[in-house]
Parts: sequence; C-alpha cells; structure tokens
Amino acid sequence: EDAAGRYISPFHDIPIHADAGKNVFNMVVEVPRWTNAKMEIATKDPLNPIKQDVKKGKLRYVANVFPHKGYIWNYGAIPQTWEDPAHKDENTGCCGDNDPIDVCEIGSKVCSRGEVIKVKVLGTLALIDEGETDWKVIAINVEDPEADNYNDINDVRRMKPGYLEATVDWFRRYKVPDGKPENQFAFNGEFKDKDFAVKVIKSTHEHWKALIAKKTDRGEINCTNLTVSDSPFCCSQECARATVDAAPPGKAANPIPPEVDKWFYYQKN
Repeated sequence: EDAAGRYISPFHDIPIHADAGKNVFNMVVEVPRWTNAKMEIATKDPLNPIKQDVKKGKLRYVANVFPHKGYIWNYGAIPQTWEDPAHKDENTGCCGDNDPIDVCEIGSKVCSRGEVIKVKVLGTLALIDEGETDWKVIAINVEDPEADNYNDINDVRRMKPGYLEATVDWFRRYKVPDGKPENQFAFNGEFKDKDFAVKVIKSTHEHWKALIAKKTDRGEINCTNLTVSDSPFCCSQECARATVDAAPPGKAANPIPPEVDKWFYYQKN
C-alpha cells in the first residue's frame, strides 16, 4: 500500500527516482541485513508482493558461508527497472535475469522488509549468475549519517575497507552450499563506478518501459499496475482490492529451521 492506503505494485508503481536531478533512486528493501530468508518481489504474481522464494517445495534461505552471516547489506531492488532476458548486455555478453535490478545498501541502519528508502548510487558489480547478467548496484541510504562522505565506489573502498572484497566473496560463494559451482563475474570482479552504474540502471528502466507498455515479450511477468496510465495493464483500485481479497489469509509464520544457522566453511580459490 502507499501512504494513503491504496494498493500498489512495488515493482511497477513506485517511481524509479526519488530525485532524478541528483540521481537519487528509490529502493524497495526485500531482505534486511543479517537475515537469511530469500525474499523478493514476486514478479509473476498480481501486484508483485514481496514473497519468500521457494525451490523444490521448500522455502529458500541463503547459507552462512563463513565469515558471512546472512545478507551482509540491506538487499533489495530499484522499482521500474527490468533486466530483459531477451537483451544481451553489451558489457557482459549475457542476457538479463528477468528481474528488477538488485541493490546492496551499505548504510549503518538495518532496514525493514518492505521499506522504501532513497539511495545514492555508488557503483555496480556485474555478477554472471548461471549464465545470466545480474547487476548488483552498490548504494547508500541518503539518510545515513555518513551519506555525504560517499559519492563514488572508491569512497566505499576508502571508508569501509574490506567491504567490497567481502561483497565479491559473498556473491561468488553463496550458492556453493547448494552444490552449485562458484559464481563468475564480468570485468574480473571489478566494481564499475557511479556513472557506469547509473547508465546501467537507466538502461533497465528503458527495458521496463517497453515491458509495461506491452512492446516486448513479458513471458510470465505480471504487469498489473495502478499508476502507469498509458499502460494496457493499468487497473483500478477496485480490481486491485479484489485481487488482494482473493488471496489466502495470512497465517502465523513457521519457525525458522535450525539448519539456517549452520556455518559453511570453504577454502577460497
């Protein structure tokens, strides 16, 4: 819901920019720092609620690969962006992962799931996840007490030594406990700067605009929205309310399985 209590899609109805002139973007927090549940915007569901990913009938949790506990940043997505799986990225040579672009927010506050924060973009990492381009934007909450000290990726290297290296290590190895090989990166795992990152974000916004206007194949993506007036998928509040009312009622959460707290240890290659 928005501030007025109207239903919205966190994928399609929250503007990409909080301040376009200053390249400040909105970020939807999917996973608070230090938590393990793999929560994400459900792109295939009507109104795209934030849900826990399920694989082989089981709720997904990311493993703790020593020394990392859960996600090591507030993790989420920039709304109104889409990494088109039919578009081969000129930088990586791989197609998009069919999701909004991901953000790792490095501020000191542990955010809440579903919170929408304004972030300053600092750079990006090009993860190649099972053959797909999966950009990881590095950003900081503009309300962070130290936000003024961060203006580009080198400021992260200077102010938080080891954090970028830990970020590469996290993304390289987080699927290894599931029996998968280490992930690979474009640019040899080097971070690209703020200007590069902003260019990538704007490109994914253009792909989203084609998606929401039905100018490209959307596959299973659900484009129902309430605010993009020229979109053929735009619906009314009544329609949205009916969608929400038809959903099964929420139940008490199951306890987190004890194995989620297990540590995994691997020799770094």
